[in-house]
Amino acid sequence: MTVGQLLKHDFKSKGSLFLYNSNGNCIYHEDSYGNWSKQEYDSNNNLIYREYSNGFWYKQEFDSNNNIIYYENSTGYIVDNRPKGSCNGKVIEIDGKKYKLSEI
Repeated sequence: MTVGQLLKHDFKSKGSLFLYNSNGNCIYHEDSYGNWSKQEYDSNNNLIYREYSNGFWYKQEFDSNNNIIYYENSTGYIVDNRPKGSCNGKVIEIDGKKYKLSEI
């Protein structure tokens, strides 16, 4: 059962159903054919998750400048541009000798 059916939304007279969060972002949309999508947003109002009634979904992460740094979808496609940790200053031991790493 869809949200529109649960709410007994009259698609003929009112058209598509849209639900919004307190920030004005659309968190749910449903058309008269029963197709729907639902969305989630982060604290900066960036769209971080979307799912469709056909089973397709995607999620994404943003950096502090609101740039996409990670994307993944239900087909297995992934783009990961999240910052990687540095090894600068770490100490390793090889054959009993210790070495301090530095980035070049």
